[in-house]
Amino acid sequence: MPVAESELNFTTPFELLVAVILSAQCTDKRINQITPKLFSDFPTPSSMASATPDVIYEYIKSVSYPNNKAKHLVGMAQMLVSDYGGEVPSMGEELEKLPGVGRKTANVIQAVIFKKAKMAVDTHVFRVSHRIGLVTPKCTTPLSVEKQLIKYLPDEIIPLAHHWLILHGRYVCQSRTPQCEKCGLTAICKHFSSKGLQI
Repeated sequence: MPVAESELNFTTPFELLVAVILSAQCTDKRINQITPKLFSDFPTPSSMASATPDVIYEYIKSVSYPNNKAKHLVGMAQMLVSDYGGEVPSMGEELEKLPGVGRKTANVIQAVIFKKAKMAVDTHVFRVSHRIGLVTPKCTTPLSVEKQLIKYLPDEIIPLAHHWLILHGRYVCQSRTPQCEKCGLTAICKHFSSKGLQI
């Protein structure tokens, strides 16, 4: 993956935070369809903080769980304004205090915006890590996968590796039909060798 970066469209840390919160249980493509108007009308934490969840809902009603996400976005923006001077914090524990932000979202923000050695584990990262054999079968939770990956990957590539794994899972090592014939990792892939597959 020569271009390993988020497929969410954003221009500021705040916009990425909004997009990642919205992307839970939803595709990046769908999020990118709705965020231009949302970002145009609510470009800053203060502008979103002054809105109501009902207003935000109208912009995001086509995404999964729009009621909860509308409440989270307004609450998150209000907390950014009241507690962080309208700036997105760089520390995981501070990010996780924000409504709608869990460990995965906090790790995305830290890796993408602040270039920290943080590994966000979504369904793609979880699946691909197990299939290739980057983690042991004992890693049954996103946190355990995260810990094992960052234990063996050099810090400087962890932010990139997050995107490598996501994009590989999205376009090659797909859930139902892995495209082994297009994969450049078959020589080291545990799944490929265990199935006795040949290209």
